[in-house]
Amino acid sequence: MAFVIAFAGKGGTGKTSLAGLTVKYLTEKRRGPVLAVDADSNSCLNEALGVQIHATIGKLREESLQAVRSGGDRPGGMSMEQLFDYQVQQSLIEADGFDLMVMGRPEGPGCYCAANNIIRKYTDILSDKYPYVVIDNEAGMEHLSRRTTHKVNVLVMVSDPTAKGILTVKRINELVDEIQLDVEKRILIINRVVGSEGEDLKKMAEGFGITVAGLVRQDDRIFKFDLEGKPVYHLPQESVAVQALFGIYDSLQIP
Repeated sequence: MAFVIAFAGKGGTGKTSLAGLTVKYLTEKRRGPVLAVDADSNSCLNEALGVQIHATIGKLREESLQAVRSGGDRPGGMSMEQLFDYQVQQSLIEADGFDLMVMGRPEGPGCYCAANNIIRKYTDILSDKYPYVVIDNEAGMEHLSRRTTHKVNVLVMVSDPTAKGILTVKRINELVDEIQLDVEKRILIINRVVGSEGEDLKKMAEGFGITVAGLVRQDDRIFKFDLEGKPVYHLPQESVAVQALFGIYDSLQIP
């Protein structure tokens, strides 16, 4: 069974960048390959990883529903479930050291819940084929309340250097207890720290009983890469964010 790292936090914290760098860490320092799962309807993990999307779960679901309504032919006499299973397998974006599965933005009413369920199902199925799974969830707590994420070895809660970010993490932490999610370890990373505010926010979080794994200081290279359209996955080892995040994961002793 895969070792699963999932991300949670409010929007604008740099969560997706850290998820991309987590894939980088696992492909470079552990025994990959990695299954990266973009469970955010506003897909952008592919940009952090530097790969192109050719299919999404949301789009495949819409196409399958349309095929059912139209009574269209199915290849080889497949059932709709068999066809969809095949399509999901084909939708995996293959790269050097990792594969990517993308939820995408469904169009029909009520599709977000269905797409979340599909992501959960196929993450569970595909987990048997990968030693590591990294899940970049949507902002907020919707993915947790819908149990999009099943068993998680490490839940990385990400905050920006603001009290609002820490309070969001506090609510996420409480929700994990409330709905009894199967999470082995929960950690907080305070991202984009500029001055000394990180230590004050660390104390605030620890006062709520939250484990702070570390601080990641503002990295000008990420800003530059973003301006130039380069993926953070290709950040050099001397990058401030890469060094900080890799150090955090080394300390966690990920198997």
